[in-house]
Amino acid sequence: RDAEAWIAAGRVAVNGKVLATPAHVVGPSDKITVDGKPLPAAQAVRLWRFHKRRGLVTSHKDPQGRKTVFEALPPELPRVVSVGRLDINTEGLLLLTTDGELARHLELPSTGWIRRYRVRAHGRVAQEALDRLREGVTIDGVHYGPVEARIDREQGSNLWLTISLREGKNREVKQLAEHLRLNVNRLIRVSFGPFALGDLAEGAVEEVKRRVLADQLGPKLAEDFGLFDAAKERRARRR
Repeated sequence: RDAEAWIAAGRVAVNGKVLATPAHVVGPSDKITVDGKPLPAAQAVRLWRFHKRRGLVTSHKDPQGRKTVFEALPPELPRVVSVGRLDINTEGLLLLTTDGELARHLELPSTGWIRRYRVRAHGRVAQEALDRLREGVTIDGVHYGPVEARIDREQGSNLWLTISLREGKNREVKQLAEHLRLNVNRLIRVSFGPFALGDLAEGAVEEVKRRVLADQLGPKLAEDFGLFDAAKERRARRR
């Protein structure tokens, strides 16, 4: 909106020519100025893995004064946004990026990326009941798509499960557990698409290499998000 107002006011020029309309295609080599001053270079698209601990809110600011994920990050990190959210009591892998559009894209179920969770829950359930989740289920009027779930082991009165899903709706894992009469008491996201928590220490943050991100996005999206050089370099190394 600001850009449209600046263009209407005659403040924006491309290669020295003042724009009369926002309907103008700008290439990477074009020089854009506002009031005669060049725009700062666009921030590079970057992605990090972060091991979130329990008790952190996935928000830039919390009205209740609780500590946020972003307050727990190293000060040298640039401003980032999260790819989706983890509830305050959920721990594990949270992806962070400098690019809001990339975050929104990765959140879409259409990417096909699986979110995988380790779940500790009080109660008992048969594997047959978990297998029925593959067909999807409607709970309180909300439909949840196909879910893969398996029992890993029993621990006293608790069960450890692995649950894999593609949608990531609000409180989806806990809603599914309650539907099965299980009470979740620990929830850990262990992977998001091709990116795994692995042995990343709690509170640690690690950047994903640009060429790895480019490979996972594919050539078209890598180019759209300015990672084309990284993708091209990767392909050249394979030859």
